[in-house]
Amino acid sequence: MEDEEATAVLKAVGRQIKAWREAAGMRQSEFGAAIGYGEEMVSSVERGRRVPQPEFLDKADEVLDADGKLSAMKKDVAEARYPKKVRDLANLEAEAVELGAYANHNMHGLLQTETYARSLFAMRRPAYTEDEIDRQVAARMARQSVFERVPAPLLTFVQEEVTLRRPIGGRMVLRQQLERLLEVGRLRHVEIQVMPTDREDHAGMGGPLQLLKLQDGKALGHSEGQLHSRLITDPKEVQIVEMRYGMIRAQALTPRESLTLVEKVLGET
Repeated sequence: MEDEEATAVLKAVGRQIKAWREAAGMRQSEFGAAIGYGEEMVSSVERGRRVPQPEFLDKADEVLDADGKLSAMKKDVAEARYPKKVRDLANLEAEAVELGAYANHNMHGLLQTETYARSLFAMRRPAYTEDEIDRQVAARMARQSVFERVPAPLLTFVQEEVTLRRPIGGRMVLRQQLERLLEVGRLRHVEIQVMPTDREDHAGMGGPLQLLKLQDGKALGHSEGQLHSRLITDPKEVQIVEMRYGMIRAQALTPRESLTLVEKVLGET
């Protein structure tokens, strides 16, 4: 795993599974056969080196008569699968009462369909393994629970026009993505705007950004770079992010004009 916190969670889960297995008087090979996994997989999970899938925990719980104690670890294990920077950002998004984001190369992560996200991670260089792609996609999809929160936060997005036309994953993936954009854009607590390519004045030339306002009134910024992402907490820097995002929204098409443009591009795709 990429960080100590996630490693500690997986080792704790592994120790619990081992304790229940030994209490049941089962060897690793017997236990693996009973739940449909190999001995090597069982060993790796018990040592905290492999992430147990939800089915692994459910079957282990059933075979070892753990009365739900092992199945209950699924949520902790799922969160441990996600990269630390994603977990940290997701936690902030879960606290936000207002979230704004500008994206210039692809659809913002909170707006992506699963197939679009998978296509995006598949083109990463150096290449991810299939397990890493699965992990990244699962983490990105989990963040989208922000749309279902009650009370609902105010969510605003500005997408560069090129992101509506760039066929990441192919034509059908793009069509599904544009349909998703229209679906989300019609939610009462969501506003999506498009920055036309022909705009002469553009406050977002510094790249993508995200602005979060928390329940306690604190504002934070978040920026993505080539190799690093950065949380912006200094009040003076956050003020600059707020100013830039406000200007970007003012320069972009209105939400209604933007959805009309998305519909037009969808019809052409």
